[in-house]
Amino acid sequence: MEVEGMEDEGPSSHSELPHSDDLQLAQQVSACLEASDPVENVFVNKEAVDKLTEGLLSHYLPDLQNSKQALQELTQNQLILLDTLDQEVTKFRECNALLDLNSLKRALKLQQLKQKEALEKEQQREKELERERQLIAKPAKRA
Repeated sequence: MEVEGMEDEGPSSHSELPHSDDLQLAQQVSACLEASDPVENVFVNKEAVDKLTEGLLSHYLPDLQNSKQALQELTQNQLILLDTLDQEVTKFRECNALLDLNSLKRALKLQQLKQKEALEKEQQREKELERERQLIAKPAKRA
């Protein structure tokens, strides 16, 4: 077994010490092993369990902590991306609203221009009708 190799590897061989949560988990595992009924009269040495637990933690804990850090960074980056996306959506909506407003202004100006032209045309027609009435010969009044 590799118990001898694990004895050399301990928390001191890594720069990070296990967190209290990790130690608590190891203690719970150890307690479960101690509390379990012996199978076929096999008893586990507490010191061996502690060393195996320490070796297991020292082997997997750094990778788990690195994974945790990477996930935290990814989560932070996702939050930043979501904020950026929200800002872009807001800008897009403002641009669309501005374009819609400009379109409405152009449509209003075009409508006003057409109304003005129609009014001027109607006034011109009335002037022409009045001029024609003025030009029509009127019978002279008999005295």
